[in-house]
Amino acid sequence: MALSISAVVLLLIVVVLLIRKAGLKSAHALVCVLLGFYLASSSVGPMIGDFTSNVAGMIGGIKF
Repeated sequence: MALSISAVVLLLIVVVLLIRKAGLKSAHALVCVLLGFYLASSSVGPMIGDFTSNVAGMIGGIKF
């Protein structure tokens, strides 16, 4: 659950920055949000969740 909340906050920050700095329109951001909801409820949702968990695990395992 902590990974999901962190990913949501990170993506929210990215979207806000894109709206303010890169000229992303609010309607486009809304379409992206709706696409995310539809993807999460589709059969692809669990695969995306597994992929992000694996990537976060790889990043967490990097020793500096």
